[in-house]
Order: sequence, then C-alpha cells, then structure tokens
Amino acid sequence: MAGASPDPPIGGEEVPVGPAPTPTPGSIVSTEPNTRPADLAPAPDRPPRLVVSLCTYNEAENLDPLVRAVRKYAPHADVLVIDDNSPDGTGRVADRLVAEMPGVHVIHRAGKLGLGTAAVESMKFAVRHGYDYILNLDADFSHPPRFIPDLLAGMGEHDVMIGSRYVPGGGIDSAMYDAKRKLMSWGINTYARLLLGLPSKDNSGSFRCYRVSRLAELDLDGIKSRGYSFLEEVLYLCRRVGCRIGETPIVFEDRRAGASKINTAEVVRALEVIARLGISRPFRRRPATRNDRSAVRA
Repeated sequence: MAGASPDPPIGGEEVPVGPAPTPTPGSIVSTEPNTRPADLAPAPDRPPRLVVSLCTYNEAENLDPLVRAVRKYAPHADVLVIDDNSPDGTGRVADRLVAEMPGVHVIHRAGKLGLGTAAVESMKFAVRHGYDYILNLDADFSHPPRFIPDLLAGMGEHDVMIGSRYVPGGGIDSAMYDAKRKLMSWGINTYARLLLGLPSKDNSGSFRCYRVSRLAELDLDGIKSRGYSFLEEVLYLCRRVGCRIGETPIVFEDRRAGASKINTAEVVRALEVIARLGISRPFRRRPATRNDRSAVRA
C-alpha cells in the first residue's frame, strides 16, 4: 500500500480481497433508527475488502482447521494471525499457512501481551492496509465461522456488528458455561450496558465486525485495556464517535481443543474498566478520537 508506514514482521503476500460471499442474512437486531445514511452505502466501484483477525495463544490444534473454515464462509477474505509467542507452536502453524495459502498473514509478538493489545494491533493493520471491514473471532471455534455471513450481512446498515449470545435466536451451547459463569457473563453485560449507555446486549463477546474507516477515527494508541476488558472499552469508544451498532444471533460453543484463557482476575479487571469509563462518562461531552488521549487506563 503506497505511503503505508512500516509494518511489523508479517508473512505471506498481501493481495486485494475480492467480493465477499453473498451472505445468508440472519436475524439482524439494529440498535439504531431504521435509516441508511449515504456513508454506509456500499462503494459503487468495488466490493468490500475484508480481513479476519485471529488473536492466538496456544491454539496450535485449532488454527489450521479454523483458517480453512473461515475461508469456507468468507472465501475472499484475508486472514491475519497475531500470535503471542505460543509455546505450543501456534506460530509455526501460522507460518505454514502463510506459505500454503495466499492472503494469510501473521504477526509474531514477543510474548503474552494480552487480547486487548493484539486486537489493537489487528485494527491498526486493517487501517494501514485499507481494508473496509475487520472481523474478529476467537481462535478456538467457540465462535463458529458459519455465522460470519450473518455479521457481514449487517454491515450495510451498521459500523459495528456483534455476534450476540443475548438477542433472540442466540445462546450458549457449552459445557464450560455452568450456571455461575452464565450468571457472571449476564451480569457483566448488564453492568456495561447500564454504566456505559451501550445499546447492545452482548458487550463482552469478541465475535464482531467493524467498519475500518470508523476505527480510524479512534485513538487506538489511547486504549489501555490489555485483556478482555478491551471489548467493553472499544465498544464504548465506537459509540462515542457515533458508530451504528447492530447485533445478530450466534451460538457460543465449546472450544475444540486447548484451555480457556479467561479467569477471575480478567473479570475483575473488566469490572474496574467499566466502572472507570462509567464514572468519566457524564463529564465527557465530546467524542473520544485520536486527539483525545484521556482514555481509561487499566
């Protein structure tokens, strides 16, 4: 890309993404008025360019089949793997996929730096390289790729589409989610919705598609949430710059292999971040942009 800043080390050849597959629309729940601003209309001269980001740590068993499943439901998407020096060899799997499949890229990081910093890295990559959409899903199959077309179908009307467990038709089909964890998830989402004024019901899930031109309006360097609390923070910041947010139902499933990364400490940090953002909310009358570096620090 002409004029782009130097990139982190990546593998593979960058190729323009062709037309996205024709989505099979799911039930799209809009949190906005039923209007279609001109700036959300598809560009008349070319199809949207999509990159799917996978933030990985110890996902060697899942990565290869997941990338191939992503390509099944989004055949023309580029795929970006951001690996935190996984000791199980996930990075080597990513390198092999780069060699085998055009449009697959990998960023190798020095260590386990957290979901939030990896997600920000992927967003910066999408902005630098002129993608239209960036879609993120967990790298363990808990977000089934079969729902990707439903998220893409909503992007004509929205700037952010959330794969939601908590709208009609969505749900959780996971043995890992016992009654305690389900209650905790519901509580965090309700807490975020009330304190941050978010219109969406699923604010802690990472299965999302973003319009890259709107992400470019955010101060991505000012996002300080390193872990899972990033999910609430970035949604709050998107809302503050006027992003239109929609949800489509997905079913959260058990991971195929490996162990979950979330723990009680992550939950506590998320509650702290939401509280700090909520406290600052009444006093912040202008959007949080790249020129505003007063984002919450956690």
